[in-house]
Amino acid sequence: MTDIAQAGTFPLGDRTVTRLGYGAMQLAGPGVFGPPKDRDAAIAVLRAAVAAGVDHIDTSDFYGPHVTNQIIREALHPYPDGLVIVTKVGAKRGADASWNPAFSAAELTQAVHDNLRNLGVDALDVVNLRLMFDVHGPAEGPIEAPLTVLADLQRQGLIRRIGLSNATPRQVAEGRRITEIVCVQNQYNLAHRDDDAFIDELAAAGTAYVPFFPLGGFSPLQSDSLSAVAAGLGATPMQVALAWLLRRSPNILLIPGTSSLGHLRENLAAAELRLPDDAMAALDRIGVV
Repeated sequence: MTDIAQAGTFPLGDRTVTRLGYGAMQLAGPGVFGPPKDRDAAIAVLRAAVAAGVDHIDTSDFYGPHVTNQIIREALHPYPDGLVIVTKVGAKRGADASWNPAFSAAELTQAVHDNLRNLGVDALDVVNLRLMFDVHGPAEGPIEAPLTVLADLQRQGLIRRIGLSNATPRQVAEGRRITEIVCVQNQYNLAHRDDDAFIDELAAAGTAYVPFFPLGGFSPLQSDSLSAVAAGLGATPMQVALAWLLRRSPNILLIPGTSSLGHLRENLAAAELRLPDDAMAALDRIGVV
């Protein structure tokens, strides 16, 4: 059995989690919309992840919408001690499966209550405010108003910790004037390295960085260098990509997602993969333009 404790741990606010977690987005239907083809398989993946030692699950009530959280509740409630469930608000799905901003006080409050209800909890462990100034990546824009709404809900006891998603360093600095920011969740992987300096700044501050699409997301990572390193180590390219992230910085928490038990086992095995310096050097060059 894979020992994912070898990935190490890092604080997420006042909680400490194993650095290799699980992202639940792929448990919804195609395009993260509607129900999965096989709900029983989705439940099995969640239970297997937790049984393997995963104590950090990333989700959102706009996955589906509502579908992913309801599956998490069915699979895992009552939740084991130590399990941290991180969710997101700030977006909503259109009837055409579009991703749309949902930043008003009423929308954010409703989203928090939807998450509470569908997850079956009295308080949300971590809520990331998903910034939607640009759907495709971080973009500057004011966050005081929506973040103040979440901070008020935090004071009411409905939210324990707050993070930011799709955020810039300036927005994190603005957010810290309102409440503690325990994590930043942005796109980052071997080939998408815009946040290199940002990650180092967050590490120095003791703030977790959670890369989404760590394996490329809807466009899986493909690289001759990645494939060559993987072949030399007797691992899969995706395992190498995850191991590179674990070594890249100690504040990186991984949330690779899958709806397959086989892929889950492959992802978790990355915790035990050690990359030699020459492999790291070859991988580092992939993201250099």
